[in-house]
Amino acid sequence: MLRVDDTALAMTDGGGAGQPVVYVNGAFSSQRAWRRVITDLGASWRHITFDMRGRGRSRRSSDYSFDAAVRDLGAVLDATEVDRPILVGWSYGAAVALHWAAQRPSRTHGLVLVDGGYPYAWVDDDARTQIRRQFRRMRWTYPVLRRLGMAGWMSAEEHAEVSIEANEVMGALDGRYDAVTCPVRFIAASGSSVGGTDSEFARMRATLDPVLARNPDVRLHATVPSNHVTILRKDFRTVAGAIRDTAADRGHRTGT
Repeated sequence: MLRVDDTALAMTDGGGAGQPVVYVNGAFSSQRAWRRVITDLGASWRHITFDMRGRGRSRRSSDYSFDAAVRDLGAVLDATEVDRPILVGWSYGAAVALHWAAQRPSRTHGLVLVDGGYPYAWVDDDARTQIRRQFRRMRWTYPVLRRLGMAGWMSAEEHAEVSIEANEVMGALDGRYDAVTCPVRFIAASGSSVGGTDSEFARMRATLDPVLARNPDVRLHATVPSNHVTILRKDFRTVAGAIRDTAADRGHRTGT
């Protein structure tokens, strides 16, 4: 347990002398989501996972903001004293990893972003109202969703505000890619899932195209057939492959 602010983060460090890989979860998931990827890569890597505050085995907090999530990633990296890790983020975690790497480009070996980190602006007042209503309706499912790693130890209102802020952050991600100087590998899902239609997900994923066109460090590693929710379960081998490719890539702008 790593104490940060008013909470404590559950963290797992596999140790070892291999390339450090730090996994950053989705908005309400836990570190368990990465077990297939970690198994596929094997013990020659230094795997570091953690639960964000109020998720998994981590303790509750009074601050579930996106900035707090970025700070917590930094606290984990400081506590483990890793040198130039590969950051692997899924969904919300992709945006968190991208923000941290953009702020400290010399400290990041590479990024693997799993169907997240799209610079997609869509939240308006109607959407905020709908998100809050949806999370209130789902309140009775939270005990089950927590066991499945799909909900946090927070109220319906707190869940909603995390989701709203996450979508607001997405709209401002475009410039973050210009600040990143390490290899970035994207894995995009192709199916829809709860929270959007096929056309909505297609519009979101299309916002990556201008980034790919202007920044040679950002590449689409693969587009997989699974949807946003199932990608770590069905396409973990593709995620592991992107991590291997990123570890081997030395051709980024920092020249190190």
